[in-house]
Amino acid sequence: MATRFILVRHGETTWNREGRYQGQIDTPLSDFGKWQGERVAEALKNIPIDACYASPLSRSYDTAVMCARHHGLAVTADDRLLEINHGEWEGLLASEVAARYPDLLEKWRTTVVDVKMPGGETIADVRDRAMAAFRDYAVRHGGQTVLVVAHDAVNKAVLCSILDIDLSHFWQVKQDNTCINVFEYQDNGRWRLVLMNSTAHLGFLFSGIEQRGL
Repeated sequence: MATRFILVRHGETTWNREGRYQGQIDTPLSDFGKWQGERVAEALKNIPIDACYASPLSRSYDTAVMCARHHGLAVTADDRLLEINHGEWEGLLASEVAARYPDLLEKWRTTVVDVKMPGGETIADVRDRAMAAFRDYAVRHGGQTVLVVAHDAVNKAVLCSILDIDLSHFWQVKQDNTCINVFEYQDNGRWRLVLMNSTAHLGFLFSGIEQRGL
């Protein structure tokens, strides 16, 4: 019997709106982000969910709590779901990163795979730790439905991994705030994608929003 995962990105933060690199800085949800969290929680309230995990950063953890309370579940924080460590870029506006690190930023936004921000980590590092978490959840919750609330880079890396596509496709995957993804870990050991970047609960099929601090 397949193990089903519902993977959600956290709600909006003020830094998302400003185009500021957050990384592992613990930025809270904006008022709009809280509204988004309530909307995704409402969308999932009638879906049977057996366990809930989240990044310990409050923007993800608080989004998860909104969802989990409809199911009487506690949220387990897992450091392996932390957003990518942007190192020295964290706290900077996209325009400031562009001015200080133009060549590295261009490489990050194109080749992505082997790019490591000063003092940070690579997207492969994120993929490896996040997928280790999902493999653990699949064993622990075989045949159940698991809600995971994480971050843009984490979600994209995971989706590339379950589709068995190279991380060079990272920028071809979009993750809006509080989007819903659904995928399964099947008995044959393969992953199957069911739904990606759904934002219907927010009132639109697609957002058209392009965030800069990514």
